[in-house]
Amino acid sequence: CCAGTKETAFISAVTAAGLVHSVTRSCSAGNVTECSCDVTLRHGGSASEGWHWGGCSDDIHYGMAFSRKFLDVPFKNITGKSGSGLVAMNLHNNEAGRQAVAKLMSVDCRCHGVSGSCAVKTCWKTMSSFEKIGRFLKDKYENSIQISDRLKKKLRRKEKSQRKIPIGKEDLLYVNKSPNYCVEDQKLGIPGTQGRECNRTSQGPEGCNLLCCGRGYNTHVVRHVERCECKFVWCCYVRCRRCETMTDVHTCK
Repeated sequence: CCAGTKETAFISAVTAAGLVHSVTRSCSAGNVTECSCDVTLRHGGSASEGWHWGGCSDDIHYGMAFSRKFLDVPFKNITGKSGSGLVAMNLHNNEAGRQAVAKLMSVDCRCHGVSGSCAVKTCWKTMSSFEKIGRFLKDKYENSIQISDRLKKKLRRKEKSQRKIPIGKEDLLYVNKSPNYCVEDQKLGIPGTQGRECNRTSQGPEGCNLLCCGRGYNTHVVRHVERCECKFVWCCYVRCRRCETMTDVHTCK
């Protein structure tokens, strides 16, 4: 469904980034024989500033190379002119995901010294949490760029007036506009949002305003019966009360 849309661009980027993140974490943990920590940073640092490289820096170089080999090579083996624009777009989006991991690398340090004085610090490079990487890519998804489906020498923007603006390696690209995910489309495999449970008070994606696509929502009362206030009685059984609660459930029209 929906090839070449901004959603598939996001999926490509997240998949490539996730592979880098997972493989690199395994390398640092010593779970992969072909790689370990980043040895290029050893014996470096700035002694005059009171710190030096140490610990186990995440070696994203191996993770990036593995991700390219695993995800990009199948695309590069595709021959023929048909779909070459989509192939180039997918390769770009894969790399954008990998670049997100590299861009968000940070430095962690541990203090050494008398009574934690931090006279000397040992520092190492580490990847950000995948949650932070995901938020970065979600922002790129929100600002993704539509490109022309006619591939010439390089990828170019769909809007002719914006073609002089360069496309960044961290940008997410799409060719086709997204379908209407609000309405069911069995041919495209889109279930629509009718009947979906939503949160009336939320302004986020799970909120009724957004999830119901402006159609409004129905409210019905659901009765829950469960065991509660359980106590152990000597000897030997558990005695519980039977509690009943009524809650409002909202579903999209």
